[in-house]
Amino acid sequence: MLDRTTDLVPMLVNRSLPGLDLGEGMVVPCYSGYSIFNLPDTVCRLLGAPGMGSRASHPLADELLDLLDAGQGKDLRHVILIVLDGLGLETFQRVLAEGDPPVWRRLAEEAVLAPLTSVSPSTTTAALTTLWTGASPAAHGVVGYEVWLREYGLVANMINHSAASFIGDPGGLRRAGFHPENFLPVPSLGGHLTTHGIHPAAWMHHSIARSGLSAMHLQQVQVNPFRNPADLWVGLRQSLLAQQGKPSQARRSYTYVYWGDLDELSHRYGPHDDRVRIEFASFSQAFERAFLNRLGTRRRHDTLVLVTADHGQIHTPPNSAFELRNHPDLVRCLALPLTGENRLAYLYIRPGREAWVKEYIEAAWPGWFTVVPSRTAVEAGLFGAPPASPQTEDRVGDWIVISRRNGYLWGAAKENTMLGRHGGLSREEMLVPLFAFRV
Repeated sequence: MLDRTTDLVPMLVNRSLPGLDLGEGMVVPCYSGYSIFNLPDTVCRLLGAPGMGSRASHPLADELLDLLDAGQGKDLRHVILIVLDGLGLETFQRVLAEGDPPVWRRLAEEAVLAPLTSVSPSTTTAALTTLWTGASPAAHGVVGYEVWLREYGLVANMINHSAASFIGDPGGLRRAGFHPENFLPVPSLGGHLTTHGIHPAAWMHHSIARSGLSAMHLQQVQVNPFRNPADLWVGLRQSLLAQQGKPSQARRSYTYVYWGDLDELSHRYGPHDDRVRIEFASFSQAFERAFLNRLGTRRRHDTLVLVTADHGQIHTPPNSAFELRNHPDLVRCLALPLTGENRLAYLYIRPGREAWVKEYIEAAWPGWFTVVPSRTAVEAGLFGAPPASPQTEDRVGDWIVISRRNGYLWGAAKENTMLGRHGGLSREEMLVPLFAFRV
């Protein structure tokens, strides 16, 4: 295996952003060539299409492109990107080291492994929007799970596309005039690839394949719903073999596979729970049995498989001290509910109370949070190369509270049950694998 983690991880964890002092232990996105932000333009480069053309967009660093055989890959016809939601780099390295499940160690004999950073915030809505636009969160404006949308006058859940305080109302924002298909201020990867003769397809669990978030991302993309891993891998194998069996002049293809169960279980039980490990093993075994083994001698090696994640997860034991309902004086100084992420929260502060809020946080939770002005973070490039879009500037509040260690802020008016979280800048959340091999 060509393993670049030993030399690249120290570089990634020791980076800083000019003008933004976050202290030790924070991993900032490396948008300059070592981030999932760089994957859309990499896909374009590998398949012979121009880049997305978004501001500051570009492929992975040359040293990683060379490992992916980009320069000599004229026979490459298909790219498959497998996004395993919540799979951090250290978890994947542990799987390789232990050989359980064994399929990944066997693949590693001819694979490339490199570390990438997520985007900021390290969360699904921001990361997947980046993967489907080639734009950073600074440009596309989807900067968290719950975001203040000034244009609609509410805090929105950006996965369900409903008011954040509502329960059981997926897609409810449509009643306010919200249309996911034209919400983003940047073009989509699906339309870009189609324009350049590359067929884009996505494999999504049936429960989210037609969701508002999917509609926002998957324009001009063939959507293939699946019900379980067996359904996914048999269907994908049949699709790939059909494409590989076509004449050489057949159009190239990009296939995106998204699997979210690992993240869901990690939230519920914590990222180190046996359920997470067993579920990943089951998924991997289906991948080997229903996909890899059934390709057999029909492999043409004209397909590159890229395995990555949108973010990792960190264990966050219950702690009522982090619940804002136990800090009423702080809540009264906020003009809006907490937005963003539990581990990277945006505060909208009542005029004249900014200094008091910062002092309160530092006194109530010493050493647990780093508080920075939102404008400083935006201008430093935490969300991508500045200037940010006007929408992003509206959506990151006045102050950003970045969690340290296992801290978080819980502001919702419901029970706090999560044992695993993401969104912040810890090594566990920010570093994800890029594992590449040919089939």
